[in-house]
Amino acid sequence: MENKLPTSDQNFVESLIPQRFPFVMVNSIADYSETQLISGFEVKEENIFVQNGVFQASGLIEHQAQSVALHTGYKYYLLGKEAPTGYIGAIKTFEADTLPKVGDILKTEATILNEMMGVTLVEIITKINDTVIAKSQMKTVVK
Repeated sequence: MENKLPTSDQNFVESLIPQRFPFVMVNSIADYSETQLISGFEVKEENIFVQNGVFQASGLIEHQAQSVALHTGYKYYLLGKEAPTGYIGAIKTFEADTLPKVGDILKTEATILNEMMGVTLVEIITKINDTVIAKSQMKTVVK
């Protein structure tokens, strides 16, 4: 398959993850490598994780997890295969310094630290305008 990056084609991005509206928390891919992906997401008022104009921590965690799913989905797209469904196996750490507001654009870098037998350890950093707002480390499991 051809490299389509960077892209903010919502339909293409959604074709790479198992989630569907209203539960989609990624809308662009800026960069991809075997061990890393940079995703983007614009926080909108109608998002199910927005309360009083603020994107909640649970939404940030879901955005980060979907960034990992997007990495897997794009990898399988390049191989010409259908991506498997994955799950959060464990959240090892999660820190949020700031919660995004409606209109903020999140830029998230997911880095694969270790991958073995369908379990992936990932470090994830989310930024707004080059300022780190959240970090996590989680394990994801492919079905």
